[in-house]
Amino acid sequence: MNCRVVVEAAVPVYDVASADEAVRIAISKTGEMLNPDLNYVEINMGDRHCPHCGETLEPAFLAADESLVALELEMTVFNVERDEHAARIARKEIGQRLENIPLDVLEIEEIPEESDETTEDESSSAEPAAESGDLPSDQSGDESDDVLPEFEELIDE
Repeated sequence: MNCRVVVEAAVPVYDVASADEAVRIAISKTGEMLNPDLNYVEINMGDRHCPHCGETLEPAFLAADESLVALELEMTVFNVERDEHAARIARKEIGQRLENIPLDVLEIEEIPEESDETTEDESSSAEPAAESGDLPSDQSGDESDDVLPEFEELIDE
């Protein structure tokens, strides 16, 4: 089973003047820590909501020129036994590169196997050329009968 795991990270950023600047610096800082080892991890701004009214807040909390930025780190984990296994692998892989940054698993989504889809597609598309009449009547299969006798004649000689 393959899973897509989304992990929330609280990235501290220092000496910033605005929330937008803090988000840009946090994404850059996280990208530097993850690359080149984990260049397949996608980094996005996190979603924060007010616990009382549910209103959407900026992903950065700014106070005294310092900020704490919520980022969502998304990665695909292959060949796992169950969802908890995928979450542990994602937290371990990302956590090893992001020292002293708290992580929380937000979402685990199972990815459907692609091999099942390709076998269905191949079986449905394997038959139409011969049965649909796309081939001219002189190429419908008589050609193979003509080739075999000539080959047999060469062997006999």
